[in-house]
Amino acid sequence: MKFFIDTANLAQIKEAQELGVLDGVTTNPSLMAKEGIKGAANIKKHYVDICNIVTGDVSAEVIGTEFSEMVKEGEELAALHKQIVVKVPMIRDGVKAIKYFTEKGIRTNCTLVFSAGQALLAAKAGATYVSPFIGRLDDVSTDGLRLIDDIRIIYDNYGYETQILAASVRHPMHIIDCAKLGADVATCPLSAIVALLNHPLTDKGVAQFLADA
Repeated sequence: MKFFIDTANLAQIKEAQELGVLDGVTTNPSLMAKEGIKGAANIKKHYVDICNIVTGDVSAEVIGTEFSEMVKEGEELAALHKQIVVKVPMIRDGVKAIKYFTEKGIRTNCTLVFSAGQALLAAKAGATYVSPFIGRLDDVSTDGLRLIDDIRIIYDNYGYETQILAASVRHPMHIIDCAKLGADVATCPLSAIVALLNHPLTDKGVAQFLADA
């Protein structure tokens, strides 16, 4: 399973990279704004800065909601760095844009996916990644993990190469459950990744070893 960090914070990205388990980064305009990154030129520079820290894929999101807007923005983003994956919303024109990008050899991440039907359309259009938002489904009393399971079954049935990128991951058990269900990637805050390190018996064992030494 690949681990992506969902942030625009360079310090957190560096920390995750130094941990040795980071495979990529996802971010979006909201996360950029949270770090005070505003304006097209600054946002593009920040994407390049992220690419210079990590060795894996970096999802960069389009703002437009019409086909022509998404194509223009997506081509500009893809030209920034070879690691850029263009993040496109699951809407009608988004599916059309994913198909266009696929034919042009531009990799894509279909975001804001909340149903198996949406994931199927994204795969049909050739998306590199599909991002089901499991935490947001949990927020409305719907089983987000069930969606991961449904998508895995559908993709395996037909041999789709689109990778399942579990998004809106809130805590370490989300990561473990997604791994058990066969998600290809989990994107999450640094805190969720680091939390996988923790276990009271490990702490107890280390303390005992040190005491004995």
